[in-house]
Amino acid sequence: MKKFGLLLSAIILHLTVFAQGWPMDYDGVMMQGFYWDSYSETSWAKLEAQADEIAPYFQLIWIPQSGWCNSDYTMGYMPVYYFDQKSAFGSESQLRSMIKTYKKKGTGFIADVVLNHRKNIGKDGSWVDFPEETYNGVTYQMYPSDICKNDDGGATGNWASAHGISLSENNDTGDDWSSCRDLDHNSQNVQEYIKAYLDFLLNDIGYVGFRYDMVKGFYASFVGEYNMAARPAFSVGEYFDGTSNIKQWIDFTKGYVAEYPTSGAFDFGFRYRMIDAVNNQKWRYLGEGDPPLISDNYYKQYAITFVENHDTENRINGDVQNPIYRDTLAANAYMLAMPGTPCVFYRHWADCKYPLKQMILARRLAGITNTSGAEEKWRDDKYYAKAVYGKNATLICVVGSNPDGYGVSTSDYRKILSGKGYRYYLSRNANTVWMDVPDGTYEGSIQVKFTAVSNYTGFRIVYTTDGSDPTSESNTITSGSTLSIESSCTLKAGILHGGKVYGIQTRKYNIFVPHDITLYVHSDVTWSAMSFYVWDNLDNKPNGNWPGKRVRDTKEIGGKTWNYQTYHLSSADQYLNLIVTNTAGGRQTIDVRGIRSDRFFCITGDKDGSNFIIEDQTDDMATGIEELDNFTPSPFNNSAFNLQGMPVPQGKKKGIIIENGRKTLYK
Repeated sequence: MKKFGLLLSAIILHLTVFAQGWPMDYDGVMMQGFYWDSYSETSWAKLEAQADEIAPYFQLIWIPQSGWCNSDYTMGYMPVYYFDQKSAFGSESQLRSMIKTYKKKGTGFIADVVLNHRKNIGKDGSWVDFPEETYNGVTYQMYPSDICKNDDGGATGNWASAHGISLSENNDTGDDWSSCRDLDHNSQNVQEYIKAYLDFLLNDIGYVGFRYDMVKGFYASFVGEYNMAARPAFSVGEYFDGTSNIKQWIDFTKGYVAEYPTSGAFDFGFRYRMIDAVNNQKWRYLGEGDPPLISDNYYKQYAITFVENHDTENRINGDVQNPIYRDTLAANAYMLAMPGTPCVFYRHWADCKYPLKQMILARRLAGITNTSGAEEKWRDDKYYAKAVYGKNATLICVVGSNPDGYGVSTSDYRKILSGKGYRYYLSRNANTVWMDVPDGTYEGSIQVKFTAVSNYTGFRIVYTTDGSDPTSESNTITSGSTLSIESSCTLKAGILHGGKVYGIQTRKYNIFVPHDITLYVHSDVTWSAMSFYVWDNLDNKPNGNWPGKRVRDTKEIGGKTWNYQTYHLSSADQYLNLIVTNTAGGRQTIDVRGIRSDRFFCITGDKDGSNFIIEDQTDDMATGIEELDNFTPSPFNNSAFNLQGMPVPQGKKKGIIIENGRKTLYK
């Protein structure tokens, strides 16, 4: 897996004096990590708990505006505070923890920034008052003079005049939005405030880029100015319009100094074609109507494609938008095979993880990027076929009510993936192997089918299960056969021809075995009568109801005293959540979610609101060799296993390995 620093380095190499707001030849896939009112389901803590499953497939995750909006339940689109990063989705410490966890796995976060408008705090009934904020010793404040002269169709100006207050002398440079005050981006004060805010998001909180909300509300040149100042690795604007207007907006994000556009944009033309094709069951519409950005060789680099989002779905609160009613898998299959940067909707991911993982792996196998070439092969009502020319091979995607109706040359292509309404065919010159079970954690053995995609004669499929690259001496298997995976392993397979192995592919499988995990807690502040309140995602409470169970067992490790308790995990999808409480002093920590392995937590003296911050120091505890007295090993038929409870072959020890009650770091 790529390290995050290497990821960003590779991105920056694609940028010309920053210039490209979305890098050229980018092969990543993006996720919209929320839906409307998904406060619980996609909280920062719950997203962090899914990092092991999400990060291998998505290089970018776009999340809601994370600043405090004076409300416990808001999606963030009426912002109040910029530097106070508490939101309906979690606290600032939870946000930082989530970003840090994914960063280690090579995945970055896109901040939803809402700059067109800002909500006033309503002090003494005022329409025009904003909070004062201080960051890094500098105090920031917006004033009535930072509000557009014609805000709310002139209603704000009328109120201001009646109260002896003056607004800006400048009119709005884009669409008005009456629910909040529209900001005058010509104001030097507004610009300085926003630039400090964006710098804070990137260089303090840890985001890697921005999703600009409602960019029809102000000149695109301001996005260019903000991006040139902040220099995000990624930028995407929500310009809800037809393709020609989106292209114009992208061009104008050059501002006055950039050589190239500084931002990409969501490809609404792609979505318009998709909804017409799916909802009308007229698949030829994918090649008709308003041409999407991905159809243009210049603009496809800046195209972020999507099937559904929070403004098009039918919302759980009853709001009816403009959703795709059927064939969402076929729609995603088409998107994930096309150029541009695909953005998968979280609800689709939650409902259809397995096939979506396969589609993303197929995209990678072909080497499709945001600038790959594409050619229409067939168009009619029952199916639509298109070939996309990746760096490694050509992928033909056929979608529709009868995808088998399109004949593909079996001498040139092999079918590697199929489902309701879609088929993927990979060109044989890929000279590689398709394995039909994606990476992940599984309960019980799995059967992996191998498909050779090769134009060689006399080739063999060779494979290993210990993580080493296969050679001419490795095990062989025939195309179309299956391999039973009984225990956790790293499976690698390739095409052996002429003594050389081509197209090696990798799958990492964790075969879950019920096991125990131990939670260790140390406090840097006085914390007597420590209790653990523990609950899992299956509605179990092993320590009972709030405030949990007092934990008296302690252990000296690394010169510190740790309170500890052991718990049992019985299923692959189970994880624990923890709050440490002190009933005597009325203290408690923030909650920690998604615990699946031995963890070391330290209660710091810092607070998030009224709750103490608890830091995960497991990595720090791995910097040496520690002996854990009275350690009870998990019930494996293997004396060596990792912190996730997975058995480790004797010749493949790396990282922290537990053997006979001793924790050892192998480098």
